[in-house]
Formats: sequence, C-alpha cells, structure tokens
Amino acid sequence: MPSPSANYRGRLAPSPTGHLHLGHARTFWVAAERARAAGGTLVLRNDDLDAIRFRLDFVDAMLEDLRWLGFNWQEGPDVGGPCAPYSQSGRRAHYRAALEQLHAAGLIFPCTRSRRDVLEAIGAPHEGAGADDEPVYPKEFRPPAGAPLPPLGEKISVNWRLRVPDGEEIAFTDGRFGPQRAIAGRDFGDFLVWRKDDLPSYQLACAVDDAGMAITEVVRGADLIKSTFRQLLVYRAFGLRAPDFFHCPLMNDARGERLAKRHDALSLRTLRAQGAKPADLIAQFSAEIN
Repeated sequence: MPSPSANYRGRLAPSPTGHLHLGHARTFWVAAERARAAGGTLVLRNDDLDAIRFRLDFVDAMLEDLRWLGFNWQEGPDVGGPCAPYSQSGRRAHYRAALEQLHAAGLIFPCTRSRRDVLEAIGAPHEGAGADDEPVYPKEFRPPAGAPLPPLGEKISVNWRLRVPDGEEIAFTDGRFGPQRAIAGRDFGDFLVWRKDDLPSYQLACAVDDAGMAITEVVRGADLIKSTFRQLLVYRAFGLRAPDFFHCPLMNDARGERLAKRHDALSLRTLRAQGAKPADLIAQFSAEIN
C-alpha cells in the first residue's frame, strides 16, 4: 500500500457503456483501498466520451453499484469538487486546448489512413492486431518531420496522431508489476490524440484529465499498460510530471476469457439481484489480490 499522504489523489474512472462487472469492481476496490490507506482523496470521473455506446441509465447504475459496494469518493459528478466538471463530456474545452498546444509545437500530424490501411501495410491480419489496441503505425505513412501542418479547423474531420520518438526506450515502474519498458516505434507507434469524429482519443483525454485533477496514482487494469507508455509521452509533451501507476491483474470467466461488459451473468446488477452481499465480494477481491 502507498505511504500515508494527505496529498495522495487516486481516481475511479468508469465508462458508462454497460453495466459494471466483477472485474471492474475489483480494480475499483484496489483503487479505493489504496486511497484509503494513504489517507488521501478519491476522485470519481465519468469517462463518457464514447457517445455511441454511452447511455444515461448506465451512469445512474454505475454510481448506484459503486455506492452499493461501499465505495465513497470525495469528488465526482454527483458530489462536485474543485476540479469540476467530473464528466468527460463536459471537459471538451480542456482537450481542445491541449490539442492546439500539441499542434503549435509541431508534435502531431494529420492522418487520413484507415485502420485497414495500417494493418495491410504492416502485414497484420485484420482481426489479429487486438481490438483494444492500436497497431504500430508505419513510418512511411508519416509526413516528413518539420513539414508544415494544416490548421486544425473548427471542426476536425481527420485523425491527428502524436509522432513518437523512434527507438527511444520509454520506461516506468508499475506498483504491481514492477519495471516496464517499451521501445517507441517498435512496440507502439504514432498514436491517435484526436479522432476524425471530432473527439479526443482515450490517450489524450485520460492524460489531460489525470493531470488536471492532480491525480498522483492511476490504478487500472493490466490491459492498459501499453497505453501508459503513450500517455507518458503526452505528459512529457506538456512538460508535466506523470502520476504513479498501479495496474491490476485482469479477471477471467470460467472459460479463461477476460471479463467484458457483455458478461451480464457477472455484472454487479445481476449479482445484486441474485442476493450477493458486498462484504462477500470484497472478501473475494482481497483474497485474489493479496
């Protein structure tokens, strides 16, 4: 557990695109416990950027399920706080300002290539690159370094990517998994910071919000370790100190498959309806993690 510190600021950042499942609950429990042990502040952020899958009833269910489990947060969309708004849908001005800063520094470039184009260029099967991660962007698709950038425009209709420092080792020490290293341009490539549907990418929005909310430790699932390398470059681009990171092991179902929001049988909603008790679930989490 982190050392006691009133300056500790942790966060829960659920996305309202489905009902929370046991895997989410276990990771959020770890985040809450680490904030409690440090005597710090726990922030709840509603990561509702995915307008296609986002539903208001999922927001209400998310808050209700977390309260049912006994979680308490000191800042959030339902309680307010000094870093409001706590829903990403209300923070667009912050993301746009960050994008303009990256554009002015010449650190990004426009991209009209599709995911299919990228996969074909690197010889990867269309279903094999991982639906949850970006394939490595081919260097030949980049514009030359220093090439004049077109203006962003009021409405953005092309993807914008951050150019990574090829060959540089990006490293951090994870609170759970220890030293982590990746080579920019090999293990991950130029990545999206703004999408052609005129929305910020997860990488940009997450880093901007965690910095803006003064988060000192990010607790999340191990599937996001590669995202951490990208976000470290975002922090660096803005001259910001990155938070610490603690990635939790993922939870699998009985068949060994990673839990997802389609696993309704293991959603907190379903378990509650079946009479599950919060104390029993938390005891299970503690036994699995410790």
